[in-house]
Amino acid sequence: MKGYIWNTQAETMSCEEMRALQGRRLSECVRRVYGTVPFYTEKMKAAGILPEDIRTLDDLSLLPFTDKEDMRDSYPYGTFAVPMDDIVRIHASSGTTGKQKVVGYTCDDIEMWSECVARCLAAVGMTNKDILHVAYGYGLFTGGLGLHYGAEKMGVATIPVSTGNTKRQIQILTDFRPTALACTPSYALHLADELAAGGIDKSALALRVGIFGAEPWTLNMKQQIEDKLGIKAFDIYGLSETMGPGVSISCEAGDLLHIQSDHFIAEVVDPATGRPLPEGEIGELIFSSVTKQGTPLIRYNTHDLTRLFYGPCACGRTTVRMDKITGRADDMLIIRGVNVFPTQIESILLQYGELEPHYMIYVDRVNNLDRLEVKIEMTKAFFSDSIKDIERMERRLHADIQSTLGIAAKITLVEPRSLPRSEGKAKRVIDNRLQ
Repeated sequence: MKGYIWNTQAETMSCEEMRALQGRRLSECVRRVYGTVPFYTEKMKAAGILPEDIRTLDDLSLLPFTDKEDMRDSYPYGTFAVPMDDIVRIHASSGTTGKQKVVGYTCDDIEMWSECVARCLAAVGMTNKDILHVAYGYGLFTGGLGLHYGAEKMGVATIPVSTGNTKRQIQILTDFRPTALACTPSYALHLADELAAGGIDKSALALRVGIFGAEPWTLNMKQQIEDKLGIKAFDIYGLSETMGPGVSISCEAGDLLHIQSDHFIAEVVDPATGRPLPEGEIGELIFSSVTKQGTPLIRYNTHDLTRLFYGPCACGRTTVRMDKITGRADDMLIIRGVNVFPTQIESILLQYGELEPHYMIYVDRVNNLDRLEVKIEMTKAFFSDSIKDIERMERRLHADIQSTLGIAAKITLVEPRSLPRSEGKAKRVIDNRLQ
């Protein structure tokens, strides 16, 4: 089944029309946040910029960047540009210090979000005749509800399965016969392996489309998913700060992701200088969510590394496209859709006097699921204690990390000076998932 274009006017307008629209919306957005969102007001004053200075898209580079630190420092509601009376939903994602990045949505924001997701579903060939199995988490994480509302807007029968309970997931896949699956790519592979282990052939499923995101994944993994589940796999991108899933998606014509350019102005900049880079050069992805009312963001640095492409696509859409995310310019890990920072783990380890401040973090995919292991050196005194004491400490650390991060980690206590040392900046993380 071939896809179609959900919003022809927005998704096929000329480059000149899109730039003009983006410029108007940027100007309006700057006027809305100036004087209502303190950190924007302060940043613009420090840069000597007034709202009337921003008239067209060419003026975008005059505006200062914003970052996760701005959201952290504004916790919880300092980023909101409208009164709380106008906020109908609140989502949040984790931050580097335990404080979450909080985002608010008005009724219009929810409608805009649903519109963007509906466009994405159309781009992968879905229609209102489909049944969507949503195995993203529902709650403060934007994945589940984001896909859910967009699918309902399209008229798709939506099954809010959420995460976990793989046995139940498989029963629903076989009995309810959904035609589309939305989850993390690693969980899709895990489902495929569990189906095979249970003697269920992919031909017994009705699935034909998969919408996967929330973690980095390679084209090799895409091929594995397609082969094991007998589906066409698509990459969806989004982050809570800008909206959630639906900012961009790949289409039936290729692996580049179409950005909903009328709502999200994308730039790629040099990580070292902040200078905007030309088409096709890799750098940090910057977004301005100019139509968002509750929590608009201007020149927000995602720290995701990608490239932008401006030419029209064979699918008929003319919106800007981005390459698959190749990594992050900062040190954040995404494990099973959860943002994890080494500094969070370090802060837990340093609370224990029995441990040395030497540790390594290993991330692997085992049976197609992300696995996090932390190896920590013990002090000489503790290393000489009983095996039972060491095992008890490992259990305590496991519980602390799971409570703080929301995911489980294997804890391995090792003897003093057994972990590698490095000159200069220490290398704390070994991520084997993309090798």
